[in-house]
Amino acid sequence: MAETTLYRRRRSCRDFTDEPVPREMILELLEAARWSPSGGNLQPWRFVVVHDAGRRRQLVGACLGQGFVAEAPAVIVACALPEVSALHYGERGRSLYFFYDVTAATENMLLRATELGLGVCWVGAFDEVAVARVLGLEASWRPLVVVPVGWAREQPREGSRQPLERLVVWLDEDRTGAP
Repeated sequence: MAETTLYRRRRSCRDFTDEPVPREMILELLEAARWSPSGGNLQPWRFVVVHDAGRRRQLVGACLGQGFVAEAPAVIVACALPEVSALHYGERGRSLYFFYDVTAATENMLLRATELGLGVCWVGAFDEVAVARVLGLEASWRPLVVVPVGWAREQPREGSRQPLERLVVWLDEDRTGAP
């Protein structure tokens, strides 16, 4: 597989320059998220874009002290609407499907950011109630992912991955494996 493949180029960036990200580029990320798959095409997501420096600083506290969240010139918070999923899928939608949908949308956003040369990071370690309070979210909106967006100060290094042999079990006639 080519080293230049989009998913291989995606990196988590935690060191941003001060240069603002044009609104058109933020819209590109949101458009990529909007076109991601969702169960029943329900699209149970909302995105909050934070440019305000004061609110970004408040998000640092909600994100367990991860200071790079405030250093990015923009932060996108991907929120779920569990009750939208529940309307069609009942309890499984309310407890699970919305999560799949918002995380797929977030990955689309991260991949588009990579194409555009932006630095982003998937932040999942945060106090959900505190993030909701900082953003003034409606009670039906559940923040799932915080994504700082900006220009990387330097190219983040490639992370390591486990070998496929350790991750995959083949259950067909040609190859077998034991879980």
